[in-house]
Amino acid sequence: MDRRDFLRAMGLTAAVSGTGALLAACHANEQSGGGALTVSSGGTLYILYDGTSQRLDPAKSQSLAITLSGLIHRRLTAWKTSADGPATVVPDLATDTGRASADGKTWTFTLKDGLKMSDGTPITSAEIKYGVERSFDPAFSGGLGYHKTLLAGGGAYTGPFKGGDLASIETPDAKTIVFHLARPYGDWPWIVSMPAFAPVPKGKGTDANYDSAPVASGPYQLESLTKGVELRLSRNPNWDPKTDVARTGLPDAVVMQLGQDTGVTAQRLLASAGNDAFAFGAAFVNPAQLAQIRTNPAAKNQLVTSESGALAYLALNTRRGPLANVKVRQAFQYAVDKTAFQIASAGSADLAGPIATTLITEGIAGREVFDLYPAPPSGDVAKAKQLLAEAGFPNGIQNLDFPVSTDNNDADKAQAIQAALQRAGIQTKLRPLDEDAWQAVVTGNDDNAYDLTLGSWQPDFPSANSNIQPLFGTSEIGNGGYNQSRYSVPDVDALIAQAQGTIDPAAAGKLWAQTDRRILQDSPVVPLIYTRNSFLHGSKVGDFEIGQFPAYPNYLQIGLAK
Repeated sequence: MDRRDFLRAMGLTAAVSGTGALLAACHANEQSGGGALTVSSGGTLYILYDGTSQRLDPAKSQSLAITLSGLIHRRLTAWKTSADGPATVVPDLATDTGRASADGKTWTFTLKDGLKMSDGTPITSAEIKYGVERSFDPAFSGGLGYHKTLLAGGGAYTGPFKGGDLASIETPDAKTIVFHLARPYGDWPWIVSMPAFAPVPKGKGTDANYDSAPVASGPYQLESLTKGVELRLSRNPNWDPKTDVARTGLPDAVVMQLGQDTGVTAQRLLASAGNDAFAFGAAFVNPAQLAQIRTNPAAKNQLVTSESGALAYLALNTRRGPLANVKVRQAFQYAVDKTAFQIASAGSADLAGPIATTLITEGIAGREVFDLYPAPPSGDVAKAKQLLAEAGFPNGIQNLDFPVSTDNNDADKAQAIQAALQRAGIQTKLRPLDEDAWQAVVTGNDDNAYDLTLGSWQPDFPSANSNIQPLFGTSEIGNGGYNQSRYSVPDVDALIAQAQGTIDPAAAGKLWAQTDRRILQDSPVVPLIYTRNSFLHGSKVGDFEIGQFPAYPNYLQIGLAK
């Protein structure tokens, strides 16, 4: 999926304010870590967010496990992130990451002892079951919904208020919860780290007001909410840090300031006056600002940049005209100029992110590095022309329809792609569309609606499954799905199903790497770059680190210096 709408909902969108002149004197320097501050318990952490609302109802949330929702809600499992290796799944409310049956269709979890919610409600299997069941009710839609098709009977279930109990979730006792799946699924331990698996006391959350009054299981509870202005979190007195390996819970309070101008935010954080010294920006820094900020040695400990991130790619409609020919699609691998794309994306190669050659992104366990189409970063025009000739197009290809979103700087990136393709005799016509119209075209049901388009994919959880299946599974073509290349190959679908049903992570990783190679042999997309993200924080914010995955700071670990 193009993650722009998803990231907006999380407060992780790129800043677009033009305040370069005001930042020109800052001369900041990029660094890959959060500095050497010594943090301690106490203080108030401030989050400066350009959006005007946050989804605090776990049934409606699409938040990554390491962002704001994770400070309020615990789940059965959690993510452990590291700059030194891939993200790993760890126990959270559960004692382990789940025990699978021999056929991979039944998963059992045991809860830790003595867990309580902020209102004093004991956290039992019943609260987990009820929380998951709520997410099926249409009134609480919008959250991450992988579990809805994986749980047996989930497709027809309408939630606890109209549909009663979901039989595929069993609670034989207060500490045991058993999930019966419709098919084997090795990534179930990642699925239960998603927001919908947060406990909700029975009888709560019966209407939309739960978004403004959630009962907490994490280190913080909602103290106050001024819509469009601020939400304030205070300590949850019933949170026990001894049971929580994912969260440090160091600050006494967390305040998210809403509706912040991203350009002003950058100035405030660099100045670090007053409370801004204890703040960070939830939006990543845009390239125009970053190019100036990173030249300032005084700010080097306030700027943190990911090593890589979301996959940016060029999708080729495999069901459309000449692009149905695999050799034509392979020609695109050599025709593109990835360096030009980097410059168009962020002004320089190092700011944009490293060149991509695989579909599985960095920081995902099992990823293998390979390049089926070795070429200089600027491309190999002669090789592209050779493949076009072998495909029966010695004079090139004309008039390919190239819809592009007018959001962000996608038009600049598309123009860089267009110019590179033209060198090989591939002529495209750019079709600018607003974001909603573009989404309707590339995720709609008309196979003939376009020839190629730009996409960007941020996996929802740290598994190659989340890289591959949503972009290349036949089930994801049309109907709002993000298989933008309209790619449908039975043996690839079979590989995806086999990898999803493999319980052993190492064995599954090998299958996903095999699938990655198999898909790229057909060249349905051209991997372009792994997009880097940069974030600013105040001078008193420590443990502000971005792991290998995801390319965002881990809110759950941040602490403050005195």
